[in-house]
Amino acid sequence: MFERPAGGDRALVVALEVDGERRSGRREEIAALAASAGATVVGELGGRRARPDPALFAGRGKVEEIAGRRRESAADLVIFDHALSGVQQRNLERALECRVVDRTSLILDIFAQRARSAEGKLQVELAQLSHMATRLVGGWTHLERQKGGIGLRGPGETQLETDRRLITHRVKLLRERLRRVATRRSTQNRARQRADLRTIALIGYTNAGKSTLFNRLTGARVYAADQLFATLDTTLRRVHAPGAQPLVLSDTVGFIHDLPHDLIAAFAATLAEAGEADLLLHVIDASAPDRDLQVAAVQRLLTEIGAAGVPQIRVLNKCDLAGLEAGLERDGCGTICAVRVSAATGAGIDLLRAALAERFPLDSNVHATSTTAPSG
Repeated sequence: MFERPAGGDRALVVALEVDGERRSGRREEIAALAASAGATVVGELGGRRARPDPALFAGRGKVEEIAGRRRESAADLVIFDHALSGVQQRNLERALECRVVDRTSLILDIFAQRARSAEGKLQVELAQLSHMATRLVGGWTHLERQKGGIGLRGPGETQLETDRRLITHRVKLLRERLRRVATRRSTQNRARQRADLRTIALIGYTNAGKSTLFNRLTGARVYAADQLFATLDTTLRRVHAPGAQPLVLSDTVGFIHDLPHDLIAAFAATLAEAGEADLLLHVIDASAPDRDLQVAAVQRLLTEIGAAGVPQIRVLNKCDLAGLEAGLERDGCGTICAVRVSAATGAGIDLLRAALAERFPLDSNVHATSTTAPSG
């Protein structure tokens, strides 16, 4: 049986088109995720397959090709841009003779590295344990062995059962802690409502520039970097917009294609900020070649977390890189629907502040504009 090595960060990434799926930039994105996790990408492989193979995900011939490329590149691990079952991962590790990491595990690893707050660490641990619990059977056969030997014999419980019981207990504890966090967050939201503070949530695809825009609007110094999932922990700050009601802006975790369901569930309290906001600023990387697909992915996740009905203004960020001028865009009713800005240079930020003032004018009824936007 193949023994998994403990370390090594030279990665070969594999991104296959399955079930007729087409998405530009898929290999680039999984390579960027691998780099964000600290791996050195030494090769990339693509391909097409009508449907996943139950045992290996990829076909036997493709697995042999991957094995050859792994040996040529001296890769320590192979990263699949897909969710693998425990059986598929185990079989692939045997066939490739190296560690195999799927998309879900990779994103969970990045989140584990990025979490800084106590809440963020609880959320990531819950997601990791929930993911691990589904993979105990079939993924790690050594857990099936009965305890034995002098001083090690248990009351008939297998190691697998022990691990499952311990995980179940820890998951229950984490969920209770996060429930208390959610209750505290809800209380804080009600306090803001009583203080007549309007809440605005920054949402968008990861690395769209949300944290840079947050810093530009609030004067904060939230960590911002050109990497995927640079920010995990939600931060709230007052934002000044001349002529606007008092505003609070929150910076949220970035979205991505196929965000693991375990993460969505674990980050429910954090993502609830978007569902309870008066307005969403949907930050879009205007220079991204697949920006329409990124927008669609964000909209799907907003629907999943119950925030699809919250009013939005789209912020087309990095307009300088896209060759666009800063400016406002209005819909057929004259309402501002998009603002073109560059958070890095500051271009268009005054226009965005003006858009917020137009949406939440100081002299309007505080409760009337939560669902109805004034015309421009």
